[in-house]
Order: sequence, then C-alpha cells, then structure tokens
Amino acid sequence: MPEPLRADSVRHVFVYGTLRRGGANDITRLVPPPVPVGTAAVPGVLYDLGAYPGIALTGPDSEGNGRVPVLGEVYAITPALERRLDEIEDIWPEPSGEYVKREVQLELKETGARLSCLVYEIAPSFLRGAPRLLHGDWMAHRPG
Repeated sequence: MPEPLRADSVRHVFVYGTLRRGGANDITRLVPPPVPVGTAAVPGVLYDLGAYPGIALTGPDSEGNGRVPVLGEVYAITPALERRLDEIEDIWPEPSGEYVKREVQLELKETGARLSCLVYEIAPSFLRGAPRLLHGDWMAHRPG
C-alpha cells in the first residue's frame, strides 16, 4: 500500500493532456499514486501535436491575444512521481527539449483555493505547423 503524502514533500501538478484521468498516460495509474486535488484552468494556447497536446503559456502575441482557458486536473505528487512525469515528458534523464517545467498560479474550481502548480509547457520550436485548439480541452478533442 502506498504511503500517504507528507506535507513537506507535496508538490502540485496541473495536467491538461494525456496525463488527465482517462488519457493515454493517465496520472492516476502511475506509481507512486497522486492525490487528486481538483480541477482548474490556466490561460494559454493549446496545440494538437497528434497523439498528445502541448500548452504555450503565452499567447501568440505579447498582449496574450488568442489565449483561452486550458482545462485540466490538479494533483498532489511526491518527488518520485515528479521524476516519473519528467521521464514521460522527456525531461529526464536526458532532456529532449520538447517540454520545459514551469510554475503557474491557478485557482481550483471546486474551492477557489489558489495553488502553485508545476506544468509541462511545450517548447515553441515544436509548434511549427501545429493546429491550435480554440476550446482548450484536450479530452474533448483527443484522437480515438
């Protein structure tokens, strides 16, 4: 049985694509298991990269025009699960350069609580020719 998360080791992650519940890399099936915290949306631009999406946290221009609420789920994770997520996103052990880790401030829809969350942002060089998803919900768009 997994150990409960210790307060001093908790970090939060916002997942918006294949890591969402029911996605190809469903975070709830990973070990060590995360603890669901709630749902949220962050402003950004969501791109369809084929089998998975990528989020750009800044819009197509400096004023942020074109950004929409990108929907996702928030989980409390341990350092071991963060390492596993880094493997899935090709950040560790050898970074591919496709994703970078960022911290975002968001508000949980259920409680209004504000949290700092880790999010995996796509590198701009991987977006050439990728279509934008104007609705911001990968699970409503996902292939299959």
